[in-house]
Order: sequence, then structure tokens, then C-alpha cells
Amino acid sequence: MASIISKIISDAGNRLKLITNRNLKKAGLTTLKVRYLKYSTNKTPAQYNLNGQLINYINGPELLYSLKEIFIDEIYKIRFDKADPYIIDCGANIGLSIVYFKQNFPESKIDAFEADESNFRLLQRNVSNLPGVSIFNKAVWKDNTEISFASTGTLSSKIVTDPKDDSSKKIEAIRLRDYLNKPIDLLKLDIEGAEYEVLRDCSEKLSIVKNLFIEYHGKFENSGELTEIFGLLNKIGFTYYIKEASDNHPTPFYRDKGPRQYDVQLNIFCFKNY
Repeated sequence: MASIISKIISDAGNRLKLITNRNLKKAGLTTLKVRYLKYSTNKTPAQYNLNGQLINYINGPELLYSLKEIFIDEIYKIRFDKADPYIIDCGANIGLSIVYFKQNFPESKIDAFEADESNFRLLQRNVSNLPGVSIFNKAVWKDNTEISFASTGTLSSKIVTDPKDDSSKKIEAIRLRDYLNKPIDLLKLDIEGAEYEVLRDCSEKLSIVKNLFIEYHGKFENSGELTEIFGLLNKIGFTYYIKEASDNHPTPFYRDKGPRQYDVQLNIFCFKNY
């Protein structure tokens, strides 16, 4: 009996290892690479081989997080009714989302925006060999203007609206509404807190968007923003599905007073093809 149980446990362990390894392979990872990226915190320029596509990066833990989210969990996995979908990627970071889309839809046309200068330089290098991709080193906003922007070279770079914040500098911003002038198969908005203002400004033109991804970043005191966003989505005819992007408050009824950039981070998947 002990021998049978041992074989069952061993077989289950081997199957689990195969599943794990198969998932890691989707992101070009091995257990050794996972450990290396997890502890690569010196932020020096390096390259990662993503199944034949060289990815330039400077932040190992953030790269690992994005590889898991995009290539293992496949957060952007989607079906299109055409071979050449048009995608607008707002908040492209270093380009992993673009690489994912191009690997799955080689004929896709992509316009991508990244405001952080450091991230944009990496983005240029990472997608320069991909046809049909146009990238812009500009922030996405509700006006064509200059805005204050905190460039951190990480996933947390953001538009700054506090006039007392001296960590930012002026950069060029585009009004996203002006780019919504033809049918869009997927609009991705991951713009670190600017999504509410941008969505409000674009609301009358979002009817030409078939699929919409929003990463919402908010504070408790601004919870009315979510109510307004959901009302806007309903009015346009979107069905939506909500997932937690980050567990910022594991015990929401008992909240510690530690500093947090955002209280609420949600991934909102919006679609009309249901």
C-alpha cells in the first residue's frame, strides 16, 4: 500500500512539474530564470530572450511580473473576427503587450503610446523589428497640451496633478479622443490613474471600439469615478468583467495606515461580442 501511495504522489508531482514547465515555456522562462529575474534589482540594462524575441529591460522583478501576466496568465488573450485587427495600446511600457499581440496576430496594426522616456527607449528597441507598429513618446490625456509627468522608468510612472509635487517634469500629451476616428478592435488603457479623465473625454466616441481593456487606479475617496465609468460603459453597450489587478487591502474592513499609491486597482474587460 505504501508503495502505491508513493507512486501516486510521485506521478502527481511529475504531472504538476510538466504543467508548470509548460506554462513557464510560454514566457521563455525556466525556474532558474525566474529566480534570476526575481532578485535582479540592480536596474542595469540587460536582455531577455522571449522565445526568439530579444527584450531589453532594466528591472528584473517588473519584467518577471509582466511576463507572468501577459504570456503565462494571458491577460490580453482575445479573439478577433479578422486577421488584421487595429489595436491602440495606451501605456505600452517596454512593449511586452505589443510583442504578445504581434505573436498572436502578425498582421495586426498597432498604435502605441508610452510617456516615460526611459521605458520608451526600451520600447523602441523591443518592437523595432515588428511590422505594422507605430509608437509615440507621449502621454495620453484629455487635451493636446503639456502636462507634469513623473518618469520613474518603472510600471508606476504617471501623470502628476498635484502642483506641489516637484518630482515631475513637463512632457507632451495627446488627446486620445482625436485618435478615435476609425473602428478599433481593441483599445487598451493602462495609464496609471489618468483613465477616468480620458474615458470621460472620449465617451461620445467609444462606440467605435469593439473591445476595451481598462486598468483602473483609484483612491477610496474617489469611488464615484468607478460608478461613473460603469454607467458610461452601460450606456455605450459594453458588457464588462472585473478582476482585481492588485490586492492593495487584503483586509478591507481593517485597513492599516501604510502609504499606498492606490487603494483600488482593477482590470476591467469590456466587450460587445457576447
